[in-house]
Amino acid sequence: MNLALKLVPLLSCITTWSSVLALIPIIGQYYPNEQAALWQLRDSVGSSNLYSNWTGPPCMNNQSRWGGIACSNGHVVHLVLDGIRLMGSLPPAFLNNLTLLTKLSMRNNSISGPLPNLGNLVGLEYVFLSRNLFTGSIPFDYVQLQSLKEIELQENYLQGEIPPFDQQSLIAFNVSYNSLEGPIPQTDVLRGFPESSYLHNSGLCGNPIKKQCPVPPAPSPSPSHSGKKSSFETRDLVFIISVSVLVPCLVIVVFLWYYKRRHRKETAKNSELGETAIELETKKMNASQRALDPERTAELEFFEKSIPAFDLDDLLRASAEVMGKGKLSTTYKASLESGLVVSVKRVKDMNGLSNKEFIQQMQLLGKLRHENLVQIISFYNSKQEKLIIYEFVPSANLFELLHENRGSARIPLNWGIRLSIIKDIAMGMNFLHQSLPNHKVPHANLKSSNVLVLRQTQNYHSKITDYGYYPLLSSRRSLEKLAVSRSPEFCEGKKLTNKADVYCFGIMLLEIITGRIPGDEISWGDEEKAEDLSEWVKVVVNNDWSTDILDVEILGTKEAHDEMLKLTNLALECTAAAPEKRPKMTDVLRRIEEIEQRKSDNG
Repeated sequence: MNLALKLVPLLSCITTWSSVLALIPIIGQYYPNEQAALWQLRDSVGSSNLYSNWTGPPCMNNQSRWGGIACSNGHVVHLVLDGIRLMGSLPPAFLNNLTLLTKLSMRNNSISGPLPNLGNLVGLEYVFLSRNLFTGSIPFDYVQLQSLKEIELQENYLQGEIPPFDQQSLIAFNVSYNSLEGPIPQTDVLRGFPESSYLHNSGLCGNPIKKQCPVPPAPSPSPSHSGKKSSFETRDLVFIISVSVLVPCLVIVVFLWYYKRRHRKETAKNSELGETAIELETKKMNASQRALDPERTAELEFFEKSIPAFDLDDLLRASAEVMGKGKLSTTYKASLESGLVVSVKRVKDMNGLSNKEFIQQMQLLGKLRHENLVQIISFYNSKQEKLIIYEFVPSANLFELLHENRGSARIPLNWGIRLSIIKDIAMGMNFLHQSLPNHKVPHANLKSSNVLVLRQTQNYHSKITDYGYYPLLSSRRSLEKLAVSRSPEFCEGKKLTNKADVYCFGIMLLEIITGRIPGDEISWGDEEKAEDLSEWVKVVVNNDWSTDILDVEILGTKEAHDEMLKLTNLALECTAAAPEKRPKMTDVLRRIEEIEQRKSDNG
């Protein structure tokens, strides 16, 4: 009995240590195989900021200092690497060691090669791999992901047929803008998604795209059922002889017509801009390939004599690096042999204009000069391809500065820098509105990813790019890719004016102040939600929670709260539902300058 009593404290101690040891993976330990898998990914496709950020354990105390990583119980559960210029192919089996992953997102990069194998990720709920350079087919194993809720594979170069997804959990599905083919599987789940989930796959057929699949030919009757001997009748023999004579004659006629047509084109190519064809690599494009086909030649038109001249041959020989992919263009950094570096945008959805209309519009935009606009240097135009060549600005865009690598290792964007950026954008927009009075919407695509921010020692200088696209797009479907498509008047099918630009400026102003991404769903209270950033800000401000809207990175700058809230009120005026209630850009710039001046007077 005494021995048993003596063992009680010891057993209690053992039990306590067992509990502590059981908690180690949760409170302090990480899993080295997960770290190794992520480093394998970093070494294969990683950008420079991953090398500087992904150091040490990925998960400690259920948190992560690694950009794009979220943890739970010591395991990596989210891998979100959107728009950070990842290039190359994914390691074949790196996801095998991330077995508790629930979200995989690598949108808007330049990742090539096959889609990743996800068969081992039984808890995966979200797969976002759109706007990359993925090739090959969609793995059949994806239909076995029973927890899958959303999958986005649009704007890649995928081929083959769509697997028969039928998971009842699947609520969002998009494979548009690929090269898929064959009938859409008629599962209950896939039939429930809209036509937009499948568009721009020329080989797809069946519901819901309303393209009828070809009916397979009926089998020819067996000779045994004909009851007749197989033989040539006289008319069959005459037909065969006639075809044998006519076909060579037709080939000769077509060849002569083609030769004369080509000869006329060669004669006229020096007298008319845009008649010579240039083709860019498409499906085989990746970061290590040149952006242009080196076997084609044509002319470029320049706007600035002070910039060293180069021709298309120089551009074709340049080393090219994919810098970004947007809804309307892919941007390359082209380093010429002369040492000059330029940005080349390969634009799409602009083939509805005539040759003359496109050239006139580009000449108008090419004459614009302002310190807060990215300068257009040259352009190329043909039926097949349209290129816009800009000055190269070695910088990050505003979206990256505001939203990427949020966490303890991040260098925050302070209020003084944000106010300087706001003023630069307003100055550039005001110049556009003054210089293009005949344009319905002078910019039309104003958003944070189209603002380049150049750091000069302690100062920041901002430039706007991708302006003037509205007159270059002919269809509503193309216009839906512009930022102005979010304006109330566009959604209601009403006429657009330059006040749609003011709306976009207001949304971006709120993005800078709140640190929230426009379009993301925002929740407050128990049940209330908003998909519109301005709607959420209005509710919060009206409830006297004004400082609750401020980005946590600037919340501590209490002496500037008055400036922030005045700019918030200005942003809400800019995002008024009725265009006539929004201020003009001249008034917007004036009020921003007044706020900045009061800051200087008080500083």
